[in-house]
Amino acid sequence: MAAVTSSRRGRRYLPQIRARGQLSAPPHGRATRRQKGTAVASTVTSRPGYGQLLRTRGAWTFLLPGFAARQPFAMLTISIVLLVQHTTGSYGAAGAVAAVTGVSMALFAPLTGRLADRHGQRAVLLPGVLVHAVAGFSLTALALADAPLWVLFAAAVPTGASVPQVGPMVRARWGVKLQGSPLMSTAAAFESVTDELTFVFGPLLATALCTAVAPAAGLLTEASLTLVGGLLFAAQKSTQPAVTAAGHARVEHGSALRIPGVRVLIMTFLGIGSVFGGMQVSLAAYSESIGEPSMNGVLYGVFAAGNMLSGIVCGAVAWKVAPQRRLVVGYAALALAASGLWAANSVIVLAGLGLVVGMCIAPSLITGYTLIESLVPQGARTEAFTWLTGAVALGQAAAVTVAGQLEDRLWDGAGFLVPMAGTALALATLVALRSRLVAHAPSRAVARGVGHRVPVTVD
Repeated sequence: MAAVTSSRRGRRYLPQIRARGQLSAPPHGRATRRQKGTAVASTVTSRPGYGQLLRTRGAWTFLLPGFAARQPFAMLTISIVLLVQHTTGSYGAAGAVAAVTGVSMALFAPLTGRLADRHGQRAVLLPGVLVHAVAGFSLTALALADAPLWVLFAAAVPTGASVPQVGPMVRARWGVKLQGSPLMSTAAAFESVTDELTFVFGPLLATALCTAVAPAAGLLTEASLTLVGGLLFAAQKSTQPAVTAAGHARVEHGSALRIPGVRVLIMTFLGIGSVFGGMQVSLAAYSESIGEPSMNGVLYGVFAAGNMLSGIVCGAVAWKVAPQRRLVVGYAALALAASGLWAANSVIVLAGLGLVVGMCIAPSLITGYTLIESLVPQGARTEAFTWLTGAVALGQAAAVTVAGQLEDRLWDGAGFLVPMAGTALALATLVALRSRLVAHAPSRAVARGVGHRVPVTVD
């Protein structure tokens, strides 16, 4: 009996002997409480956040140059609109030239992203920023010389085609740094906030230059800053995604566009672009109609500030809702908010509605970019990001054109109908095809050339 008891005691304390090298142990209840406390502390410290994201090794080497390089992009459309409207007297003509720039960028952006995936970001950036600077200076000179509209259209093509895709390139660098990490969602939020920060200062700076200095000052400054910032970003070779022979093989015969979820996101981002384009032209026209053209930058800055603030909040929340569902809910809120813009009858009301619309954009942008992480393999991710960026530009271009025509031919504020219609159509598409945003096992039709990896949780 004693032997049995001794054997049971030995088995009871064997785990403690192995773990601690001693026979004694604290009371069971105390150990349990200590373990629970440790688990809670571990959960809190491992929760993704901006502080943890910005402590990522090597992040600041591409973040600061990336911010400098993307800042001019927010100045481009409004600078073209204000310059061409000044020389032609028509918002319709100004919107059309800006639209050509946007369409050109939308068509060439995915090609730029694909080339960056295959040959490296630096190889694409260096010639791109040089071409963009020359094209921007040429467009400015032609507009000031009262060149025919078709000549301005021709000059707008290389200006848009050569816009450096710095935002997608920065996102691709985050993807390399944070492969499979829950911080990817935080990085997507941080990049959205960074984009919107540029759209707070960019239109303000462009408007101030065009109204207080000279109508051409905005576009000249945009071209110059793009050249300097792009060269600084291209110099950061150590953090760009590596290009290998295997990577060439994966991307050579395939495209991110083959993935159904990417196509759904493109349609969704087209609607977001309609908000940006419709707001830019309509706010400029409204400010002109009340005799305060400088108010345009302030109103657009409020709109962008709402976007930026909601982006900060989105990145700080530990989401437990699936990103597909978040995208549908957030986009529904955006469509609802955009539907009231056309009825605004004062600066205060318009600023308030613009703030709300801006706050509804960031969640959709952040969630869409986050979904790329689970839908698209590393070898095609820069291209996928540029498809989304190009979709925003294309939606913006179409909205600028239509809104400009509505402002010229109908009442002041008719251009605000464009964001309402664009988001409503995109929402209907998103709801109907939302099941395609879930990453599935690789199939021949989707994976040929780009190949899927196992999806990771980003919430």
